[in-house]
Amino acid sequence: MSTPAPRAFTIDRNDGRPVLPGNLHINRLLSQWLDFSRPGLVRVFTGKVELGQGILTALSIIAADELDVALDQIGMVSATTLEGPDEGMTSSSISVQDSGSAIRHACAEVRYLALQRAAQAHQLDILSLRVNEGRFKSAEGQDLGDYWHWLQDLNLMREYEGLSRPKPYSELTLHGRGKVPRVDLPDKILGRPRFIHDLRLPGMRHGRILRAPAAEAQLTNAQQPVPSALRDRWSASGVQCVLDGRFIGIVAESNLAADSALGELREAVQWTVPAVLPDRHQLADFLRTAANEVTYPIQQGELLQAGDGVSLACDYLKPYLAHASIGLSCALAQWDGATLQVWTHSQGIQNLRDDLTKALGLPKSSIVMRHVEGSGCYGHNGADDVAFDAVMLAMALPGDPVRVVWSRADELSHAPLGSAHLVSLRARLNDEGHITHWHHELWANGYSSRPGRAALPTLLGASQRANGQPIPLAINPPLAAGGGSDRNAVPAYNIEHTHVVNHRLTVMPLRTSAMRALGAYANVFAIESFMDELAHASNQDPVEFRRRHMTDPRSLAVLNAVVERSTWWHQPREEGVGHGVAWARYKNTSAWCAVLARVQAGETLRVLQLDVAVDVGRVVDLDGVINQTEGGALQGMSWTLKEAVHFDRQQVTTQSWVDYPTLRFSEVPALTIHVLDQPDQPSLGAGESVQGPVAAALSNALFDALGVRVRQLPLSQDHILQALNETS
Repeated sequence: MSTPAPRAFTIDRNDGRPVLPGNLHINRLLSQWLDFSRPGLVRVFTGKVELGQGILTALSIIAADELDVALDQIGMVSATTLEGPDEGMTSSSISVQDSGSAIRHACAEVRYLALQRAAQAHQLDILSLRVNEGRFKSAEGQDLGDYWHWLQDLNLMREYEGLSRPKPYSELTLHGRGKVPRVDLPDKILGRPRFIHDLRLPGMRHGRILRAPAAEAQLTNAQQPVPSALRDRWSASGVQCVLDGRFIGIVAESNLAADSALGELREAVQWTVPAVLPDRHQLADFLRTAANEVTYPIQQGELLQAGDGVSLACDYLKPYLAHASIGLSCALAQWDGATLQVWTHSQGIQNLRDDLTKALGLPKSSIVMRHVEGSGCYGHNGADDVAFDAVMLAMALPGDPVRVVWSRADELSHAPLGSAHLVSLRARLNDEGHITHWHHELWANGYSSRPGRAALPTLLGASQRANGQPIPLAINPPLAAGGGSDRNAVPAYNIEHTHVVNHRLTVMPLRTSAMRALGAYANVFAIESFMDELAHASNQDPVEFRRRHMTDPRSLAVLNAVVERSTWWHQPREEGVGHGVAWARYKNTSAWCAVLARVQAGETLRVLQLDVAVDVGRVVDLDGVINQTEGGALQGMSWTLKEAVHFDRQQVTTQSWVDYPTLRFSEVPALTIHVLDQPDQPSLGAGESVQGPVAAALSNALFDALGVRVRQLPLSQDHILQALNETS
C-alpha cells in the first residue's frame, strides 16, 4: 500500500496540461461536477462543505444562473469520496473562487452541448435558442425539449474543453440581485435532522475517549491503566474498553452508559504530567525567545535606522484562542472488516482520508468519507480528531457503527488552538509626516496542522497510540496561498522601505492550527493600531493619514465608502465615547474591508456601533456576503474583547464557558454592512476579511475614548486597567 503524499496548499497549474479555471484544473471531467440522470433535477457536486457560511447556496446560484434552471431544480451534493470532485479543504475564503469558478464553466459547457444537440436536431441556429427553467425554446416559441432529454445519452465523463464562455453578468438573474433562500436553513429553522449530531444508524453504539491531560502526560501505570475489576464489571453490562498506548476509549449501548463509564474511567486512570508549558503571564517573552526558524516575506529598500522625523516602536500581543464552537465535535464510523465508513463534519474529508490511510495502514480505496454538517468553526477544531476516535472504536468492534461526541472540556483544552502571536513594529516618518521606513517582526507557531499536509498523521488519537508519533509541528501556508503567521504582515500601504521578518516557532507547547483569518487577525490588529499611533504621534487625522499612504483605488474606495456612509462618524464625541477606524485587504490579494467602531469606555468596553464596508468583487449571494461579514465582525469582536485560552505549567485549564467567555447576544452592537458590488471583477471570499480590521478599530476607538493604548489582547477590564496604571 502506498502512503499518500502530503497535499499542497495550492494547485500546481504548471503540470503540462492546459490550464483550466478554478478546481476544474484538477477535476477535469464534467461528470465530476454535474449529473442529469434524474429528470427535472440537476445534481451539482462540490468538494466544498457547508459550515454555516452559505456556500451551498452561493454555488447553487452560480449553477442555476449559468444553466437557466430554477433554484429548486438544483440539488447540491456536498463533499463525499463516493462521487464528485476532490477539492481538498474548505478554507481560506476561496470556495466561490475555486469551486464556484469550476461549476460556472462546467455548467456553461454542458449548456452548450445540450443546446448544440437541440439546434442540430431541429436545424436551427444555436444562438437563436432560449432556455427557461431547463426547457429549450426556439425564437418562435417552439418547445424543443429540455436538458434531461438532450443529455440522456451523452456521457459527461469527458474533459472540459472550453467550448463556450460563461454568460456575461448582464444575463445573470440571481447574482447579487436580492435575497435568495438559503439551501441549508429550512431544516435548521424547522428543527429537522441535518447535523451530524442528529444522525442515527441501525445498531449504533456510543463511544467516549479519556484524553491524556496534556501532550506530554504519561500513564502512571502503563501496564494496566484500567483496573481489571472495573473492566470485568463493564463487560457484564455491555461496556467495552479499547486500549492502545495512551489512547483509552469505551463503547456502550447508550449515551448515559457511556458517560457513566467515562466518569469511572476518569477516576481510575492516573497520569503523570510534567510542567513543560510556558508561563502564561510571560507569554511575550516565551514567544520572543523560543527556538524558531526565520523567513523574510519582504525585504524592500534600506533597513530602519535612527534619523530625522518621528520614530515609533510598539509591541502587540495576541493570546492563544479556542474555536469554542457551540456544537461539540462528533463523528460516526463503521468497519465491516473490509470497508471503513466515516461520517464527519471535517472541513477536508479527502485530507482526513489521507491521514487515516497513514495512521491505519488501510488503502484509500477501502475508506469511504461522507461530510455531514456540524457546528461551524472556520478552522481546524476537533472534527478530524473525533473522526479518528470513532474509527479506532469502530475497528475494535467490527459491524456496529460507533458514534463519538467530545465534551466541552475536550473542545476547549484538546482541540487545536489559534496560535499566540507577538508583533513588534517600528517605523519612521519624515518631516512631511509620511512613512519612509517600516519594520514588522513577528513570532508565532505555524497556523496549519490540518490532516493530509505532513508525512505523518496530525490526528490527536493517532499520536497517543502505543506506536504513535508526536503530532508534527504546525506549518505555514506559503505566501502564494496567502501565508500563515505572516498573512497580512506586509502592510498594504505605499512605503518605500519595508521589511518583514517571520519567526516560526520550532517548539509547540500547545497544539496550534488553522483558525479563521490565520495570522491576518494579529497582524492587521497590530498594523492598523500602529497606523493610528503614528497618526497621533505626528498630529494627523487617522483617516487622512491612511489615505496619504494608499494608492490602490479599491482600497481607497472601501475606506471612503465606510466613512461617507456612516451616520455617526462625523458627529461630536460624547464623554467616554470613542471612534476608531481600520481597514485591510485580506491576504493582500483578496477582499477589501474597512471598519468604523464606536465604543463607550466605562467599567468595561461596550461596543455601540460597527460600520463595515466590503468589496468582494462580483457578488454572488448578497445576503450571504452580508451574513458572512456580520458573523465575522462579531467573531472578531468576541476575540478582541473577551477570549483567551488559560493554562498553567502543566496543561490547559480552560474547561468551560465560565473559563472561556464569548460574546453574548446582549452585547451585540448596531451593525451596518455596506457591500461594494463589482460585477465585472472576479468573485472573492467574504468570511475572513473583517476580523483584523474589527480588532484594530476597537483598539483605536478605546484609545479615542480613554487616551490609553491597550496593545495586549483581549481588550479586557484587566488589560485596560493595567494600561491606565502604566500611564498614570
